[in-house]
Amino acid sequence: MSLTAISPIDGRYQLQVQPLQEYFSEYALIKYRVFIEIEYLLFLADKRFLKLPAAARKHLKQLMGNFNLTDAKAIKEIEKTTNHDVKAVEYFLKNELEKTNVPEAKEWIHFGLTSQDVNNTAIPLLWKHAMEHELLPAYINLQHSLHQLASGWKNVSMLARTHGQPASPTTLGKEIMVFVERVRNQIDLFSFIPYTAKFGGATGNFNAHHVAFPKTDWIRFANNFVADVLGLQRMQFTTQIEHYDNLAAHFDNIKRLNNILIDFCRDVWTYIRIDYFKQKTKDGEVGSSAMPHKVNPIDFENAEGNLGIANSLLEHLSSKLPVSRLQRDLTDSTVLRNIGVPVAHTIIAIKSIEKGLGKLILHESKLKEDLNNNWAVVAEAVQTILRRENYPNPYEALKELTRGKEGITKESIHQFIKKLNVSDTVKKELLKIAPHNYTGITAEY
Repeated sequence: MSLTAISPIDGRYQLQVQPLQEYFSEYALIKYRVFIEIEYLLFLADKRFLKLPAAARKHLKQLMGNFNLTDAKAIKEIEKTTNHDVKAVEYFLKNELEKTNVPEAKEWIHFGLTSQDVNNTAIPLLWKHAMEHELLPAYINLQHSLHQLASGWKNVSMLARTHGQPASPTTLGKEIMVFVERVRNQIDLFSFIPYTAKFGGATGNFNAHHVAFPKTDWIRFANNFVADVLGLQRMQFTTQIEHYDNLAAHFDNIKRLNNILIDFCRDVWTYIRIDYFKQKTKDGEVGSSAMPHKVNPIDFENAEGNLGIANSLLEHLSSKLPVSRLQRDLTDSTVLRNIGVPVAHTIIAIKSIEKGLGKLILHESKLKEDLNNNWAVVAEAVQTILRRENYPNPYEALKELTRGKEGITKESIHQFIKKLNVSDTVKKELLKIAPHNYTGITAEY
């Protein structure tokens, strides 16, 4: 951990998000640019635009597979002269080809391309890999953890609260399943959003490619390269840059997932506050610098804060990137360098939630106590059965008994039931209803 880092994701939280360096660091962007340039050169060779001997191919593939910090630093040295990051990659690869005794192949590196053909394939590709290998698995693992908790608490009755007031009882497991379903639905939606790329020359029309080889079907060439080699979807009509509309859709989808987790954190925080959960303590830890007794729900608070930061950045990214003056301005370049920041804050938040979940101890006696202290919630059940029996004005009768009244107990409810002008069978049915068993039904989980 660097004590001089400006951002906490590179300082205090660096170890938690270290795997993201493989996708969102300057080194990672250079590595992915090198990958794009080499794969493009190999594809050109496969399509017989140039001859590339086996030794040269092997050298380039080894360079891709073994690309390291030393290589990245060499490119950064070249950039000091070029003052252009993509051109530095091109010159680096030309130097590498010099080692393979095929100098005639050098000018096929970056053939017909603009820097955005490299950036707008490299960035979608690193984004795709980061989503598939890091962020989506983190969401899915959390979803599975919640599902396990929900299954374990399936039969734990709990007083529900709507508008903060006692409401028809539920089960703790079902309330956790609400979040499992919401997260799962958003992950499913995410899977339908394609990872799109721009690959079409300086302003999207293959001007340089077409003028050099007018008989080549460059559109088909580019579609095949982007889809078959890179695993991305090429946009057919672009300016110098990709539209970023689908990338914005990813950002918005992540923001929705994070909003769900914020909602979850606040609910769990409240359950801790009302004593439904206790928290495990650890020797040596301090909850408050002044109050020795405190065990604060810091993991859920930390998660909520990081999710909020992530969403603020995601909001800017999704609203800014699809907007560019005419055929291109440079504002997307500096903004795109920050797409890993909200991912990092989201990962930190998910890890905090998982840590917090591991500390929770169900205080079941408190849940039972709350149910026993709120017999008024069975009024809904009583008046609904009375409606079934065509009893006159049942809602009004229960409203008169319970609304705004204190001291509604099992005894007062039972006394009311016993005085009803209904059959003994119906009375027995009503007398069986209690807050702990009036929890309805849910789908299997």
